[in-house]
Order: sequence, then structure tokens, then C-alpha cells
Amino acid sequence: MTEETIQNTDKSLMDELGFTEGEIARRRAFLELGDEDIKELVSIDKLAQDYADPVIEAFYKHLLSFEETQVFFQNPELLERVKHAQKAYFSGLTQGVYDKVYIEDRLKIGAVHERIGLPVKAYLGMYNFYLRNVANRLFEEYEDVSGKALRVYLSLLKVVFLDIGLAIDTYLNRREQLIGKQQEAMRELPTPVLQVRERLLIIPVVGVLDSYRARQLTEQLLNSISATRAKAVIMDITGVPLVDSKVANHLLQTVSAARLMGATVILTGLSPQIAQALVAIGVDLSQVKTTVDLQSGLEEAERLLGYRLVPVGEMIGAHQAHL
Repeated sequence: MTEETIQNTDKSLMDELGFTEGEIARRRAFLELGDEDIKELVSIDKLAQDYADPVIEAFYKHLLSFEETQVFFQNPELLERVKHAQKAYFSGLTQGVYDKVYIEDRLKIGAVHERIGLPVKAYLGMYNFYLRNVANRLFEEYEDVSGKALRVYLSLLKVVFLDIGLAIDTYLNRREQLIGKQQEAMRELPTPVLQVRERLLIIPVVGVLDSYRARQLTEQLLNSISATRAKAVIMDITGVPLVDSKVANHLLQTVSAARLMGATVILTGLSPQIAQALVAIGVDLSQVKTTVDLQSGLEEAERLLGYRLVPVGEMIGAHQAHL
């Protein structure tokens, strides 16, 4: 990735997350990060630069003691580059400038962490380790200056929580984008309508059922009913992760449309938990045939179509008697 691409990505991320000058000011105000805090932090900047290297060395020694984080730093050259970047990152905490450029830089780092798969717990662990070490150094340095160490530490916490908020926003934004792409891919997948025997269709519904997919589903089903002259349709929703009032209404509309075409829809895969939830929110499924599972749905469909399921033993006995 080129520097220009990274910059464009950062600007796009700033826009996506709504980081205007006003939003930055609101975040600082919410954390009560004011001028006095900035003065306190700038006053220890030289000290912070001095303790940055030993703190970083101690942190990465700690980090590399865990197998789950070792995988990110197996290349020695990469590890040195990361340490250098980490020093610059920590240095920014005490330089007193928390403007749009600072926010862009923090968002970029959060995006990189998310992209390489660094877990949030490692990021939080980093700050926990850093703050504990810094607290010890501050109280040692200002042992004879009443209240100084505590004032600086509290000011530092405000900036750290500003950073943590930015990192979490970045992680959530990337995850929401990924979920959105996955849902879009699911929408593009056609829902198969399977004819298992004459005038009997099965339609397995998998994934999130939104308005767009519901319209597709209804259209596909009605076309299949028309083409096959189906009289019974089994709609299996075992693969639908959430059935709320909106999804239930989509299903009811599909069932009603199929009924107008002369077909009876049997809804299968409705778990007891989902059934209770739908009753609690007032969704009326009394006009819909429902069964616990696909097997029960098949049996109900066979009955509607006039077929009778005969046990194998009974069938063999009848055949032998006929002989």
C-alpha cells in the first residue's frame, strides 16, 4: 500500500466516522481534556521521551511471551520497525497537540491493527502495561513535588482514553463494513426452490432476511409455484439467524401471496425460543402452518397432497401378502 493510498484511506475513515473539528472538540470536552491537562503533559514530555525506550522494550518482552501475539512479530526487522513506530505513538501522548492530524494518525494505527488481525485485548493490554510503568516512573520522579505525579497521571489518562475510543471506533467500523459486505454477498446468492416431488416445493432460507431478499424470495417462490403448479411449499428457516417482527411480516406476506396462487406454505425450523419471542412481540402466526423441523414439514406436506407415508415393515408385509 502506497503512502498516498494510506492517506486517502485515512481521509475516508475520518469522513466515515464523522470526525469534524466539532466532533474532535466534543470528544475532548467529554473527557474534560483541557488546557491545564495539556500544560501538565507538556511539562513531562522530556521525561516521557527518556522512559519511552525502556518501557517499550519491557512491553514487547512481555508481549512476546504469549504465543498468540508472537505470530505478529516473528520477523526481527519488522519487530524493530514496530518498536520505532510504538515510540512515536507514545511520544504523541505528551506533546500537547490533539488536533485533526493527531486523530488521523491514531485512526490509521487502529486500522492497521484491525487489518493485521491484532486482537483488541492486545491493544488494551499494551495500554495497561504502559500506564502501570508510567505511573511508577512518575511517582518516583516527582516524589518530592506534592500532587504533581497524580495530576500528570490523571491528565495522561484522558488522552489515553481518547486514543482507546478512536481505536474501538476503527475496529467497529471495519467489522461493520465486513458484516455489510457479507450480508450483501448473501443477498446476491439466489435462494434455491427445489421440487422434491410433483407439486411439492422446498425452499431453504439461509442468512439475514431483509426487505430486498424478502421481495426476491417471494418472486422466486411465486414463479416456481406457477411453473410447477405446486400445491404445497415447505419453507425452512432453520438458517435464518434472527426472526423479529419485521422478518415475520416478510414471511407472512410471502405465505399470503403463495396462498393466492393456490399453494399452502408450511413453515419449518421455528425454534421454541424464536416462537416465544414472536408471541411476546405480538406477531400472529395462527394462519400459518408450522412444524418443528423439516421432517415434520415433509410429513405434513405429504398429508396435504394426499400421500400416505407407509413404514418399511408394513410395506414389505403387504408385498409378501400380495405374493
